[in-house]
Amino acid sequence: MPTRSLTRKSVIMKINRRKFFQRSGCGALLSTILANTPDTAPAAAPADPALAPAPGDKPGCQRLSLKQLEAWENLHFGMFIHFGMSTFVGKELPDGSDPAAIFAPDKLDVDQWISVARDAGMKYAILTTKHVAGHCLWPSRCTDYTVQNSANKTDVVENFVNSCAKHQIKPGFYYCSWDNHHRFGSKTPSDGGWEGMNSFPRDLTKPLSPFTTSLYQSFQTAQITELLQNYGPVFEMWIDIPGVLGPGYRTFLYNHIAQLQPETVIMMNSGIGDGTAYNINYAWPSDLIAIERARPPQAGHRKWRTIENKEYYLPAEHCDPIGKDWFFVPGDVPRAGAELQKQYELTRQSGVNFLLDVPPDTHGRIPQEYIASLMRLRKNLNL
Repeated sequence: MPTRSLTRKSVIMKINRRKFFQRSGCGALLSTILANTPDTAPAAAPADPALAPAPGDKPGCQRLSLKQLEAWENLHFGMFIHFGMSTFVGKELPDGSDPAAIFAPDKLDVDQWISVARDAGMKYAILTTKHVAGHCLWPSRCTDYTVQNSANKTDVVENFVNSCAKHQIKPGFYYCSWDNHHRFGSKTPSDGGWEGMNSFPRDLTKPLSPFTTSLYQSFQTAQITELLQNYGPVFEMWIDIPGVLGPGYRTFLYNHIAQLQPETVIMMNSGIGDGTAYNINYAWPSDLIAIERARPPQAGHRKWRTIENKEYYLPAEHCDPIGKDWFFVPGDVPRAGAELQKQYELTRQSGVNFLLDVPPDTHGRIPQEYIASLMRLRKNLNL
């Protein structure tokens, strides 16, 4: 970024930066992060000896062993859970100005979500801990915009991991890098003119310049550190809209997540597409390739990829909502059972995991019509 004279805006940014680092615990947390995060990610040492690489395995250059990634693939079916401020304001992409008190589920039942996932034959679940609105489903030390200041103060993340443990569902966290509330001087796709929103940039040969400031990136690092240190082992860490982060910080973040939880499978969401093309300027490094909305290729997902002259084993995960919308919208009914069944079967035939989004409503419960649809799907598939 070019050097500029000290303007009123830059003075405000310096003041805001000082205030941020003075918040309870955030400054010390970030100092520890920077002092202990290596330049490259450590090799994961599986806690389960059965997942250790076997002699003769084609190792590739990926961080995780083939056995670890194949164990992830063998789970096949998971539940995506979009729940948060967007549920209550009726917009998928709020501008971040809505007060925290609007988040007000009156019958919140996180255990119901996970028991539904279990009964549907799902093996893992991924929760939107923070989406575009910036509101956090846990009492983060780095912001006041959390459940701690909402009408319902339940630590949803804590309830989520506890319920997953209870029902033997593997927990994963989603975290959105596009944040309309905590900008810290960053641009976001809401400002317009950014080609990366829900699509690849037109020019795939050039890295995207980061649209996020170093201050926002410090904020994201601190929050992800809270999630991974305070809520136990996480099966999968889902980073959305990674293109706004830039390649340097994205690499740092990947390595930092890998250091905190070496066995976690890390998804940098590569966005809408069937997974055939993979833009390293938008979503690399990653352990997975995302297939969002589009169907996987009928010829099967190509798992071995050459990236920067090295071979990597990159499984894929297809995500799509049960209806039309990611977050609950009144009247958004489940798609036809035959369509969902065909989608699941095509995904599995392509060697891809299926992450089906099933959003809770404003009461904080999964609607009965979604549950009925999932139970029919399991019966038809004999899961």
